[in-house]
Parts: sequence; C-alpha cells; structure tokens
Amino acid sequence: MHESLRIRGGSSQVFALGEGDRLTLYDLEGGQDALLYAFSPADTLPSSHPAAPPGALADLIAANENAGPTRHRLAGRDLAAARGILVSGREAGAGEALSLSAAADMTLVLVVPSAPSTADAVTPATDFGAEIARSEARPAVGSQPAPPLAEPLLDLRIKAATAERFEVKAGQYIEIMDIDGRQCSDFLAFDTALLAEGIECGLDATATRTIMGRAYPGPGLFSKFYDQRMRATVEVIQDTCGRHDTFGLACTMKYYDDMGYPGHDSCSENFNKVLAPLGIAARPGWPAINFFFNTQVNHDGTIGADEPWSRPGDYVLLRALTDLTCAASSCADDIDPANGWNPTDIQVRVYGAEHEFPKAIATRMTPDSPPVFTKETAFHSRIAPLSRRMVEYRGYWLANSFLADGAVAEYWACREKVAVIDLSALRKFEVLGPDAEALLDHAVTRDITKLAVGQVVYTAICYPHGGMLDDGTVFRLGPQQFRLVCGDPYVGVHLRALAAQKGFKAWVRSSTDQLHNIAVQGPRSRELLGRIVVTPPTQPSVAELGVFRSAIGRLGHAQGPAVVVSRTGYTGELGYEIWCHPRDGVALWDAVFDAGKPLGVVPMGLEALDMLRIEAGLIFAHYEFSDETDPFEAGIGFTVPLVSKKGDFVGREALLRRKAEPQRRLVGLEIEGRESAHHGDPVFAGRARIGVVTSGMRSPILDKTIALARVDIASSAIGTEIEIGKLDGHQKRLKAKVVRFAHYDPDKTRVRM
Repeated sequence: MHESLRIRGGSSQVFALGEGDRLTLYDLEGGQDALLYAFSPADTLPSSHPAAPPGALADLIAANENAGPTRHRLAGRDLAAARGILVSGREAGAGEALSLSAAADMTLVLVVPSAPSTADAVTPATDFGAEIARSEARPAVGSQPAPPLAEPLLDLRIKAATAERFEVKAGQYIEIMDIDGRQCSDFLAFDTALLAEGIECGLDATATRTIMGRAYPGPGLFSKFYDQRMRATVEVIQDTCGRHDTFGLACTMKYYDDMGYPGHDSCSENFNKVLAPLGIAARPGWPAINFFFNTQVNHDGTIGADEPWSRPGDYVLLRALTDLTCAASSCADDIDPANGWNPTDIQVRVYGAEHEFPKAIATRMTPDSPPVFTKETAFHSRIAPLSRRMVEYRGYWLANSFLADGAVAEYWACREKVAVIDLSALRKFEVLGPDAEALLDHAVTRDITKLAVGQVVYTAICYPHGGMLDDGTVFRLGPQQFRLVCGDPYVGVHLRALAAQKGFKAWVRSSTDQLHNIAVQGPRSRELLGRIVVTPPTQPSVAELGVFRSAIGRLGHAQGPAVVVSRTGYTGELGYEIWCHPRDGVALWDAVFDAGKPLGVVPMGLEALDMLRIEAGLIFAHYEFSDETDPFEAGIGFTVPLVSKKGDFVGREALLRRKAEPQRRLVGLEIEGRESAHHGDPVFAGRARIGVVTSGMRSPILDKTIALARVDIASSAIGTEIEIGKLDGHQKRLKAKVVRFAHYDPDKTRVRM
C-alpha cells in the first residue's frame, strides 16, 4: 500500500512507520533546507547525511506555520532528545530524494523551515513530497474521516446507501465530508419554524438559479442557496472539491427501474424514510444539492456524468442562515461511475456559531497536488472593507469593484488620474543558478541573453507544438538571478522539467507567497510614486525609470521597507508595479493612498482592469490565448524573434511552420450600435463561421463598441466587414468591421510618457 503526502514549505510532518515500511522524501523544487528527526537511538537514519542541530526540534516546529498538528502528534515525547539529519540543502536539485526503510516501528518528523525574506532578498520556502510504501496491508487512511475543523456539536457517519436527518440553528456550520473519495452526497434543508406550522419550505432549484443568474447544471456551487420564498437558506463557506451538481434530483427509484435494477436503493426513497416522522409527504424524486456529483453539459444540451473529482477527506462547509431541518445521504448509485462504482460512507459534522471559518475555495495545481485554500493578499485588510464584490482569482481573494466608485469610475480614474489594483495573484518564480539564463532562454520565446540587469521583458511561453502555456515578464536581477512573473502556477513545474531534461544547473523556486504587488497606473502614477519611493544612488529614481525597467528601492526613507518598482502594467497608461514582502503590504497600501489623495487616487478592481486591457489590446489567458493558439494567433508575434534569436527554444520549429502558414489572426473589431459582443460569440462572413470573439466591451473613452476576435486569415484585413452572431448565431447579427488595434492609443505613446 502506498501513501502520498505533500509537506508545504514552512511547515512540518510526522510519519509513523511500521517495521519494513519505506519512506522516500523529495525536494520538489530543489534548494530547500529540510531536517528529519527521530526519537529512538535505535531508529536508523542515513549516516551519509550531515547531522541536524541537536536539541533544536522544538524551536524548529514552533517557528513553522500551523505547528499545532505536529505538537499534538508528538505530545509526551522528549523533543530535546531527538536527533536528526539534513535531508536537503541549497545545492539540492529539483526532485532529489532520500529513501530509508524502518527496521522497527518508529516515528519521524520532517521540518521544512522558512527563512527571512524581503522584496529585495526573496528566499521562498518550497514544498517537499513524501511517499510511504507500507510493508503490509493496514487499514486504509480514508476509512476514517479526517479530523474535525473544530469541536463538533454533532459528528454523524452516514453509512453507504443510506440517509440521515439532523437539525441546525441559524449561524451554525454544516460540514459534509467524502470520507474515502469519489462518493456523492445529496443534501436537503427545510425551514424548521415553518415545518412546525405544517409548511414544507425547502431549498428550491429554480429560485436559486434565478437569483444567482446561472443556468442548470453547473460544475461548482453557488455562494448561497435559496428556498421557495426566495430567502437565503445556506451559505457556502469552504469547498475543497470544486466540482458539484447545482441542483439535480437526488437519485430515484425510477432511474434504477428503467436501468433494469428494480428495487434498488435510491437517495430519494431514503429521504422519504427519514422525513416521514416529520409528516413530510414522500416524493418520487427530491431536488437537492448534489455534493461531489460530477456532471457536464454536452454540446447538444444533454447532461452527462462521470466519476466524482472528490478525494478522501474532501468536504463542503455550509453556514445555516436560519434554523434548519436537514437531511443528507450517501448516494446509493453503484451501477454507473457516479460514485466510482462503489458507494462509501459520508461524514456530517455540525459546529457552533461561535467559530469563525474563512471563506475559501480549494484548488489543486496538478491532480496529485494537495488542496490549497483561497488566500488573502497582503492588502486584503485594506481592500475587503471597501468592497462587497470579492472574487476568487487564481487562488486569491481580489476585488472585482469597489463600493465608493464602481467599475466605470475606477476605469476613468486610471485613464485620467491614478488608480491602484492588487495583482498579488500573479505567480512569481525565482530562477537562480549558473544556468539560469540558459534555462529561461530555452523556455521562453524572447532572447534572454540580451536582457540587462534591471531590465524587464514581456514574453510568451510555449509548448513544443507552438501553443501557448502562458505569457509573462522576465526580470533580470543579476547575472545569474531572474524573476519570472506570469499567471499559471504550472509554469514552475514546466521550467523544472526543462531544467532536468537539458541538465541545466538552475533552481526554479516559487516565490508568490513571499512577494505581493500592486499596480499603480495612470497619468499621475509617476508623481505619486516619486513622493514615497526612494532609491539608492546606484539605482534609477522613479522619475528616471524607463519603460520595462525595474529598480530596488525603499518605502518612505532609506531605512523603510524594501520594495521593487517596475515600469510595467496592463492598462495602456503610464504605470508602475510595486512589489513588497507581504508583511509590508499594509504600510505600502497606506503610503500610496496617503500620498495619492491629493492626486485623486482610487482603488480599482478586476472589472475596470478588464475594460482597460481590452481597449489597450492586451491579451488574457483562456480568452485571447490558450494551448491551442500560438503567439502569432494571439496577437503577440513580436515576442517571437525567430530570426534574431540564435538559441533554440521550446516550440521554435513549430512556430517557424505556423508563421509560414498562418491560419488565424487576432484582430480588432468596431461594432455598429451599442450592443456589446462577448467572449465566445461566433464571427461570420455570410453563413460561414470564420472566427470567435475573444473579448468585447463598450469603450467609455472612445464611445464605441469594440472587441477582439480571432478570425480566419482571409478575413483579417483592416476594413473587412463581418458579422457577430447572437442567439443561435443566425437569427441575430451585429455588423462589425476589422480595425487596427489596440483600439486605444495604438502607438503606445501613453505608456512612454
């Protein structure tokens, strides 16, 4: 039996090994310190590794993030007596492993420490992987539910193919957990007060979809669910799975009858049994929240299903918004993939209203990655009180717009004065080592050998077939020190794989959590930053900083917090980005807004940013580009110097072919009238579909309806008249013509001000 674990940088993990078990530890990104401690003199640790500091285990655990679980598992042990070894260090390569076998039952502790970090000296703590090969069969880890989130008021196990009823009070929390993975659970909730009056008022599919403005079905959950009175009943607080059915029927007897399994257990019949004592009339099919049920809508509108995405221990945490009588099931379906062909148990826990659980959605970068909850940026404490429209974006809570101004006013502030947006969700990677330049030059389309220290370059990152993995900017911080800023966290995995493939001595270390950033954009951005950022004599001042250049500075004075300032942006205006360590985020935000108040500074959200970047002709992942489009088709062919760049790079041969025989091109469109086109709208020449709208909007400053679209090369010439399809694409058309883009300031004069 094998177990896989991931130990986050800055944390620790306890391993309980039995005789003959084999433990293998991997430094996933390379260059990360890690120490392994044992408690018994008889415990065998590899003698070939340097000894860890004796008597240091207690201090190392205390310095780690979330040390409580480790301390709990080691209660009663003499931490001072533990002895250990250095598993990995700064010279370790990505994926470097240590493996050991337990000669007897033993307990080990792995500590992955973090080091002090600032904006000008980023030392990120990165993750370790662990594999345990058990020598004999043991009870599966998933056979017992994961530990509770707090002390539960109710801890109820729902056996496979059954249902249970329970009650919760307003403000209390309901956790529904898939114990073993790939198991669905249907959930019902009724207003308890109305039930006492003989009135059945439960969760309502149509009311919820109508109020939330979403179609059925949807992979994922609404933030709130409503009852037949159109009142919010439950609120989703946390979700570690991310894939659910938004209101189908719980499985029914009719389904099994029609499939040839008469008399088969069903969730609807199980609900009828547990609700009957309350006088609730039986139904042949109960509408429910179908947690962990994996549905999809096929191209013809039919609904299909496959195995759930949920892993052992995945859960959904709800908060009751009124007193509720609830019922939950472990789905009985074993005749199709809905429960992985094997129904298992569901755990339900209820927690008191006095607890506070942060709202979060879990994401996994790769299928084998651990779930990571939505994080708050360094600026969250300043931003959240100003916005009621916080959205999850690439694992972080960011503001979509702000209460005081709204998206259009935020847009105008950027065009006319100065606006500030939190962009900490951008992924940052420190690329270090003797072959750092060679690795990046091979991985990206731009010629990194020409990049000077302090210079920044915008580039594409491609797969071998020429499709784009991502776009991003590369900062050269020193001869062998680079920083890559992009959108997709998978870029780090991609770079490390290339380094191993080519034998480069280079480390790619994830630094997103150690480096947060805001963009200060608009005609008065230089004036604002000049008031708060000081740079040493060896660095350019804010006033001297050229386009696509960066500088190391201090906030306020020579002893202030360290910051990195780059003259970069995503708005088409004069603008800068400021990078700081998260502990300095509040100080940076306050300094910017104190200095910017006389200049008319406003906070800006993602909605306004999207308007600005469309006008400026700037591309966005999964809109203007994807792994099916190359940089030429995405409108950034200038990032691919196929002639002047002498070194080979990923995708070069494919891009040579694609450039020689282009099929599609990204173009700008002007649309007649005031009705906007949207992402995904089809583009037609007569009856033939020739492309798709990638982004569209009504431009406030141009007073025109504009769009970006990817069209067949034969219809890409400026002045070509086309039509955008609405409804079914044919019944309604918007007339448009191809124009030069960027629509706003096509010669980029404003960013060079």
